[in-house]
Amino acid sequence: MARSDKSVALTRREALFLSATAGIGIATGSAHGSDSVKTAVHQQPGGCSTPRSAIASTQYGKVRGFLDGGVFTFKGVPYGQTTAGENRWLPAKAPTPWKDELHTLVYGANCPQTLHTWTGADQTFLQDWDDGWISEDMLKLNIWTPSLTGKRPVMFYMHGGGFTFGSSYELPSHEGAQMARNHDVVQVSVNHRLNILGFLDVSEVGGAGYEDSVNVGMSDLAAALQWVKENIANFGGDPDRVMIYGQSGGGSKVTTLMGMPSAAGLFHRAAAQSGGGGNIPTKEQQREVSRQLMKDLGLAPNDIGSLQKMEWSKLFAAGNAALAKVNPAGPPVIGPSATPRAGWGPSVDGKIINMRSFFDAAPEISKDVPMLIGSVSEEGNRMSQRPTEEEWHANLTKAYGEQKATAVIATLKKSYPDKKIQTLSYMCGGAGGLNGLTMRNNVVKMARLKSELKAAPAYAYYFTWQSPMLDGLPGAWHTAELQFCFDNAKRCEQGTGNTPEAQALAKKMASSWAAFAATGKPSIPGLPWAPTSPDTDKTMVWDNQCRMVDDPEGEARKIILT
Repeated sequence: MARSDKSVALTRREALFLSATAGIGIATGSAHGSDSVKTAVHQQPGGCSTPRSAIASTQYGKVRGFLDGGVFTFKGVPYGQTTAGENRWLPAKAPTPWKDELHTLVYGANCPQTLHTWTGADQTFLQDWDDGWISEDMLKLNIWTPSLTGKRPVMFYMHGGGFTFGSSYELPSHEGAQMARNHDVVQVSVNHRLNILGFLDVSEVGGAGYEDSVNVGMSDLAAALQWVKENIANFGGDPDRVMIYGQSGGGSKVTTLMGMPSAAGLFHRAAAQSGGGGNIPTKEQQREVSRQLMKDLGLAPNDIGSLQKMEWSKLFAAGNAALAKVNPAGPPVIGPSATPRAGWGPSVDGKIINMRSFFDAAPEISKDVPMLIGSVSEEGNRMSQRPTEEEWHANLTKAYGEQKATAVIATLKKSYPDKKIQTLSYMCGGAGGLNGLTMRNNVVKMARLKSELKAAPAYAYYFTWQSPMLDGLPGAWHTAELQFCFDNAKRCEQGTGNTPEAQALAKKMASSWAAFAATGKPSIPGLPWAPTSPDTDKTMVWDNQCRMVDDPEGEARKIILT
């Protein structure tokens, strides 16, 4: 959403994409917390209760949740100990077993992070943000299931926010009850370490015990998947049918996990939504940040204790200052950069992560895992910007030159004669921020890299459904598809309007995602979905009229390729 501070050019959601694709750390202003954290929204009969039947066993002890509209819900289930104090930058430690029932009724803490400033009324209304609360004791899972018995496919969702901020419940679209209720799956979401707490290399500061510190934010996710493997059967899930998926930064978490040896075999399908394939930095680049940080803080090179005791906001501010000194001068580049930059995100350390997955190549280690890869049309939606055609052309000219700017505008106007200039500009803005055509190019690239393995297929999609809210200007914004693939048209009615068309599309998309989780194939009755290939770029378009199309936006996206 928009920032009132004119000195910060990027919004929090744009910083999300930057850290997802280029490894860049962005500092944003402080703010107050969420407006609310809602329980499930459903339209079926049945109230909320806390029966004795809503108790499940884990290897660490029993957890007690609640029953709402036929769905058993467990929130804030620990998969690791607190990461505070002496546990900072160490691999996740298994939870300490408990004797009595642990009441898992509310969402757990989010990783410490800067919160939303709530200055963009339109964007805040459409997406209905919930920041929640923060603590370093944040290694928690949330689980929704229709039954504690059986063997259902498991859908393991990772939130966006790059690797810097966000949470499993920041958007109401993330709520998993409808998937469990209507699609017979076990839905899981997760919180993990982010920003400087998840991606600071302190191996030189703390010694051998901290050799994995630079990627603990990602190894947390592997630990959560290991927890699922060992415990999800007690929640009615099948540990041999686990789908990982995520949007924006969550998509980058998906592609990173696909190349991690420690995650191999813990998931069996994957979906990268509006993100993935970042040009991540080296461990040596990250070490430069740590060296600069210790120098700036005036600490001895081996003073790990002071770092572990330091208040988070002071540590984060110092870390961002160190990044500014270490990284090349000039503004960060929106999207995957030619040269990786140090920042709060994964890095190639040669152990936890040994390749730039889906940037250089698709990882061999996950070649048998089928994928969904896709994006939305108005990725660059920024409701605070309402350019005229002349302003739009000027912005595009600065980014691509006059000839390409003219060609992009002409092509998009020809393809979408009924869209207003403001909405068209969200497809390819040129003034910084997310870019729908750039994202389409990234989808095509990642699908091509996957196909080159000649193993499990990739299925491409393009979400183009136009919200009726605010006179139809928002289009299909970054995160818009989550309202539908989670079957949450009603819960997210501030974005969908909960129209009959929205309900129908949500049923189709959620059914397709659930079918993919169950079988590795996303086709549903009446809507076959063929794998994509480099020669056709065959893509499922999600709209009121769902259909397969060869290379949607092909003409426009190729203009900015060179």
